[in-house]
Amino acid sequence: MFLIQNDGPDIQQTDYWATEAACAGYAYLSWNAGAARRLLPPAMASAIVEMQTAKMVIISRGPWKAIGGQIALELLFEDHSDEPYCITLLETQTDRHLPDDNQGGGFSFIVWTSEGKVLTLPAKFRTVPTLPCMGAWTEH
Repeated sequence: MFLIQNDGPDIQQTDYWATEAACAGYAYLSWNAGAARRLLPPAMASAIVEMQTAKMVIISRGPWKAIGGQIALELLFEDHSDEPYCITLLETQTDRHLPDDNQGGGFSFIVWTSEGKVLTLPAKFRTVPTLPCMGAWTEH
């Protein structure tokens, strides 16, 4: 486990960057004060360019078929292209699970690197029957 000190939706301090998970290239999703904060390890820094084209982030939670149906989160950076940037995180890569009644609710999605906040986008959440989903947003 690691420490995250919050200042509302901002991360004031964290030791995540020194963890084995970060050094191995695993991202983490932390929630606080109405924001989803993606902690991006240095090995994934090149993905920021792709994320910046997005208009919003769609977070879909559901069973991931590729790993035997374990619950996971798909982070789709919706840019209205045929191939938006997308990454899937395991449940162990987040510190909170939004309840189903939070579907659709708008919140901020903030990307953090060891250098600080690099991107903020609007985001929405949904529960889906299976991952990958990769579907455009539709109201629930």
